[in-house]
Amino acid sequence: MKRLSPVLVVEAIEPVLPFWVDRLGFAKTAEVPEGDALGFVMLDKDGVQVMYQTLRSIANDVETLADMPTGAAMLFIEVADVDAVEQALEGVEQVIPRRKTFYGADEVVVRDPAGNVITFAEFAESG
Repeated sequence: MKRLSPVLVVEAIEPVLPFWVDRLGFAKTAEVPEGDALGFVMLDKDGVQVMYQTLRSIANDVETLADMPTGAAMLFIEVADVDAVEQALEGVEQVIPRRKTFYGADEVVVRDPAGNVITFAEFAESG
């Protein structure tokens, strides 16, 4: 195995783009239109990748998945500078106040505009 890239299913992609692109600096590396909106988008930054696809696009692509259940997902992303991430996400709903965990992470946990819970975690360098 080489990589795991989540595909998050949403009603609309456009509302999540400012969260990832404008605030966090991700780049759109691929997009597929679906009518007058986006049906699929691939976002990348520093080796981290997340994809969004609309339920309509999935149903049009793979008919057997047309009744696929949707719901929020939880993502865990390790970062080098959680302070910078927290600053970039100022004003975004924090699901859990910033905390230090038993497993050694300094975390910021937020909700994206589609309702997904995203944890950004920085681990102290051991040495």
